[in-house]
Amino acid sequence: MKRIILIIFIVGCVVAAIGLMITRPQRLPADALAGFEADLDRGKLVYAAMGCASCHMAPDSDDQSRLPGGKAFLTDFGTFYAPNISSDPEHGIGGWTDEQIATAVLRGTSPDNQHYFPVFPYGSYMRGNMSDVVDLVAYLRTLEPDQTPSRAHEVGFPFNIRASLGGWKLLFTDPDWVITRNLTEQEARGRLLVEAMGHCGECHTPRNIFGGMKTDQWLAGAAIPGKKGRTPDLRAPSLGWSAADIVAYLKTGLTPEYDSAGGEMVDVIANTSQLPDSDLSAIAAYLLLVDSN
Repeated sequence: MKRIILIIFIVGCVVAAIGLMITRPQRLPADALAGFEADLDRGKLVYAAMGCASCHMAPDSDDQSRLPGGKAFLTDFGTFYAPNISSDPEHGIGGWTDEQIATAVLRGTSPDNQHYFPVFPYGSYMRGNMSDVVDLVAYLRTLEPDQTPSRAHEVGFPFNIRASLGGWKLLFTDPDWVITRNLTEQEARGRLLVEAMGHCGECHTPRNIFGGMKTDQWLAGAAIPGKKGRTPDLRAPSLGWSAADIVAYLKTGLTPEYDSAGGEMVDVIANTSQLPDSDLSAIAAYLLLVDSN
């Protein structure tokens, strides 16, 4: 009997070790950023498209150039607080290398090789382009440092076990596109902006009990964590807007019925209104592809 228990214990340890190895935090290759030359003007647009300020500005602030963090995100798993990502070397990311920042964005792995909680939308960002991330990193380094310490998350057991997030990533993230059909150049640009940079699915797609997005209900609208109501269904038949309607909304925050954007969309419009019309038209072209099936 003791021998059987020992064998079970050993097998369990081996399986656990294999599992931890498979789900260990992933980093970008050391030469991943080689050959890319940063463009600050494009970096500013990437910064807007990715909505960095929306989460990392101080609560109740509208200054997109200061990123002390502190905004609270209520979820079924606990309350998460956006960290300081200013250029401060002690409290922000000013002491990180370019590779460390890019790895955080595209792999969800911290400089000390820990998994980030998926409230940071790396599951969407991982579909992005390396050139855009290089431009973003360069732009982030131009922003003012802020010495506000990041606030600790309020997450209880077992959701605070970061090692388990490797399994979550394995099950619920996918670097491939959600819409995989052949697209025009404009539609493909819209897909990049919606599925990756703009991470629209993070709020507008329903989630399962583990917090993974139900991509078979892509952009169908979802419950708002910690609040009443749902985000809107963005699929073309349900939305019922024309391309011109979508562009106008993303530029002005006004719907075809002249209602104004509210809630988190106020910050989103503050970002999308900075994008060129060509990008807004690309977003519209993509959204009109998304059906209810």
